[in-house]
Amino acid sequence: MQITASTVSLTVDDVAASQTFFTTHLGYQEQAAADGFASLTRADAAVDIVLLRRGIEVLPAEQRDQHAGGLILAFTLTGLEAEEKRLRAEGVEITMPLREEPWGERLFQVTDPNGVIVQFVEWVTPAADSAEENV
Repeated sequence: MQITASTVSLTVDDVAASQTFFTTHLGYQEQAAADGFASLTRADAAVDIVLLRRGIEVLPAEQRDQHAGGLILAFTLTGLEAEEKRLRAEGVEITMPLREEPWGERLFQVTDPNGVIVQFVEWVTPAADSAEENV
């Protein structure tokens, strides 16, 4: 098997609201769209996103009413603080403030209008590891 691209499909109540959020604030572009459907992409290594309206009949019956809850869409990037500042300036609510975990993960989160959590991550060398290396 050779995977040529990755896509995450999110079932949401308001496709247009999520589509606007991802294209306005996160640099996605529309590849295709129809009633209850949008396919979004970026030119870099980000995963493609398909948005489907909850209840849409193209989904199997047992999946139609599911929502994209419990999912965190995570993007690893550089310049984390600058991205947080940019998003805040654009009026995006930061739903989990910028923080650094002991294992070297720096992160913050935003949430789209349908409740999809988007996490931005930048990896740094943990302070404890750096101190041990210098001993």
